[in-house]
Amino acid sequence: MMPVTGTVTLWHAYGTGGAEEQAINTLVENARTAYPDADIQVLQIPFDQIFNKFQNEVSSGGGPDMFIAPNDSLGSQVRAGLLADLSEYRSQITNIAEIGFDGMTVDGKLYAIPESLKAVALYYNKERVATPPTTTAELMEMVKGDNTIVLNQNPYHNFGWLQAFGGQLMDESGKCVADSAAGQQWFSYLAELKAEPNVTFSTDGGQADSLFKEGKADMIINGPWSLGDYKAALGDNLGVAPMPGATNPAGPLTGVDGFYVNVNSPNIPGAVALALFLTSAESMKTYVDVAGHVPVSTEVEIGDPLVQGFAEASFNGAPRPQVAELDNFWGNFGDSMNAMLDGNADPVETVTNACAQMNTANGK
Repeated sequence: MMPVTGTVTLWHAYGTGGAEEQAINTLVENARTAYPDADIQVLQIPFDQIFNKFQNEVSSGGGPDMFIAPNDSLGSQVRAGLLADLSEYRSQITNIAEIGFDGMTVDGKLYAIPESLKAVALYYNKERVATPPTTTAELMEMVKGDNTIVLNQNPYHNFGWLQAFGGQLMDESGKCVADSAAGQQWFSYLAELKAEPNVTFSTDGGQADSLFKEGKADMIINGPWSLGDYKAALGDNLGVAPMPGATNPAGPLTGVDGFYVNVNSPNIPGAVALALFLTSAESMKTYVDVAGHVPVSTEVEIGDPLVQGFAEASFNGAPRPQVAELDNFWGNFGDSMNAMLDGNADPVETVTNACAQMNTANGK
């Protein structure tokens, strides 16, 4: 493994006092012990600020040497010329699942060292749900009965059902094709859920969390970032399973977390060496055991069945596209989903209009 040399500044957006912050602090201390001559500096940035702050500082010629984050903005940051091309280091990254490399690659070039996978899954309260639903039909039957679910009202948390019904968002040219029969089923299913009294759609993520943690909702679809809080609230009654499928397994967007290197960094080799240390099998085991991460390493075993549920969800998920066209998905489909769920707009017309508006915005 390459030694960490020189000064390396690292940004992260892990919550204060949370399990992820505990994991990164432990791993950075391990790196400082292993490489005492290196000067490793760490700064926490709020998640809702880290991408813009990185872009603004790097665009001005500054910024940290590296940062860790999901690949939410990878494509746009590559197109803005903010990230160093790390392709020459790929041969030094071993025993990584291909989905990890795919999530960090744009136009055939590697722009980050992959660390973990993240996708939403179905949390459930074992006191109320003995067996989680595996299909959309089973979920519908359960909420027509005695079970309750709270759903975050946005196109990210509900994306997985598009693949479940056999659809996809875009074709290879970046044209929206979610107005297909499968996409119409996707929106129609959400509308059917909305009509059930035992289903709550919430635009307030904190409110949705509270309903589940307080036992007022039996199920919720959310990501592994909530695992620690939910564990604290429900203890041994907490279960995790993939989102219910339909004709296909559900396909939530699978994001990849990884370490990105600033194109301006005066110490790119040092930053890469630190990233390689922090993504070694030993380090990833700490991320798994302490923070509940789904490792991209094929060497690291997952002992926690809750984390294993997220691993299954992630590996069945749809890799988050890094094309520019995705930027026009969120607003158009978010507004359309709200119009349908809050204003009773027709599901077929709504998804058709959302896709048309996305294509118009993208010049397709």
